[in-house]
Amino acid sequence: MRPTGLIPHPPPRTVNDMKKIFIYDSTLRDGAQGKGISFTVKDKLKIVGKLDELGIDFIEAGNPGSNPKDSEFFTEVKKINLRHSKIVAFGSTRRPGVMAEEDGNLKSLLSAGTDTVAVFGKSWEFQAVEILRTTPQENLEMIRDSISFMKKSGRNVIFDAEHFFDGYKDNREYAIASLKAAIEGGAYSICLCDTRGGTFPEEIKEITRAVISAFGIETGIHCHNDNGMAVAGSIAAVDAGAVQVQGTMNGLGERCGNANLTTIVPNLQLLKGYSCISGESLEQWAGAAMYISEVSNLALPDNEPFVGSAAFAHKGGMHTDAMGKNPGSYELFNPSKVGNTRRILMSEVAGGSAVMKLIGKIDRTIEKKSPETSRIMAKLKEMEYEGYQYEAAEASFELIIRRILGLYKPSFELVEFKVMVNEPSVNNRNSTAMIKIRVGEQYEITAAEGDGPVDALDGALRKALIKFYPGLEKIKLTDYKVRVLDSEQAAAAKVRVLIESTDGLKEWTTIGVSTDIIEASWLALVDSIEYSMCQEG
Repeated sequence: MRPTGLIPHPPPRTVNDMKKIFIYDSTLRDGAQGKGISFTVKDKLKIVGKLDELGIDFIEAGNPGSNPKDSEFFTEVKKINLRHSKIVAFGSTRRPGVMAEEDGNLKSLLSAGTDTVAVFGKSWEFQAVEILRTTPQENLEMIRDSISFMKKSGRNVIFDAEHFFDGYKDNREYAIASLKAAIEGGAYSICLCDTRGGTFPEEIKEITRAVISAFGIETGIHCHNDNGMAVAGSIAAVDAGAVQVQGTMNGLGERCGNANLTTIVPNLQLLKGYSCISGESLEQWAGAAMYISEVSNLALPDNEPFVGSAAFAHKGGMHTDAMGKNPGSYELFNPSKVGNTRRILMSEVAGGSAVMKLIGKIDRTIEKKSPETSRIMAKLKEMEYEGYQYEAAEASFELIIRRILGLYKPSFELVEFKVMVNEPSVNNRNSTAMIKIRVGEQYEITAAEGDGPVDALDGALRKALIKFYPGLEKIKLTDYKVRVLDSEQAAAAKVRVLIESTDGLKEWTTIGVSTDIIEASWLALVDSIEYSMCQEG
């Protein structure tokens, strides 16, 4: 719903909370511009939910006028009851020669219905003249007019000073004038952008300190990673007095990406004493990074600081010996503080607390040192070695726990299946699957067509089972992702398949791994069905 009046910004921080840093996530906008990224509306809503769980202050989500997908997103996101995060619509200043009230971009920003908007404008005179093809003075008026219009329309405005650092080094007076125009227009916060990603941390620190000294307004930092220093530059700006950090989860973004929040937040909070999110939220950090990586259909690098699977991994020799005596000898802090786990000798050992939490949902009588827990942890180690990752597929791991605890009975037995893929037909139903199953002493043989082999197999399986389990009619497959795990093996490589399903009320994700994509899909598909059966009792 569109705000009816000016939404007041939170009161100024007091001396007691001066170290609070606002985290501004741009994964859905900047991150979506990265190579290989193509978020669906559903993907974006999943990421919003995860960021809100973490307690991220601002989630920048694009402009509803830029494309139909973003327009649909802003409609759907209003249906989510966010507990912490504010959704921010993002767009440019008015065009040259057009009144702010008549500018289509600004009107679309209003249509998003968000309390807060981010308006970006040129702070580099070169960009104003050569790219916008306008005069330096007109550019300043565009900034002032646009922000004034948004404020009068009841929005809190953050001004993103695009190319600020390049502009400051080229023409200091003009860059400062762009900030002054934004403040005169009513911006409550300004964000200094290193848009080309080439400014060094010591320069960012010096310039940020000069800006804060000149204006005393809430100031943020937005760095791109073209020189590999976006994280360092962001932290330097905070040390200079910036109180808002913009970036993306896992550093997603065009070219070399944006400042990586998964690295920045632990550095600021655990190593420098700033307050970004709650400690409880930070304990979910590695899992959240993996989750967003899976939703993005990208591999999270093993050596990603703090959140990668190798971030706290130690190989043999003196390192392992030292770790046994004092983990602080090679670790900055206990990995559990960021939801990660220590790994010795390349073993894949999941965090005990995370596993116990899931075990407790199934059987509260199982203790951490029980034989059952040891078997579960050993099985997890074995499965992760085979290529399974359960951070984004807890439903499959819950089935593993149930099997080990003796609380699982298969709902059917596969006898055989066949899949045939033909040339695309007129209606695109180019695949056929035949399946034979046994439920108890009864056999059922069915076939189904689909838009692909997995869709056909899914249809045939449900068709066979619906006779025995009518409740399956409400279960739908809603998402399907494939990742090659060892690409150097070419066509013989293992693949990891993630399948997301829903019963209309709840969603769950299951996983399968194999060198055969059909088999991997089948494993994930069966887990999806079996998990739904377990939930139904």
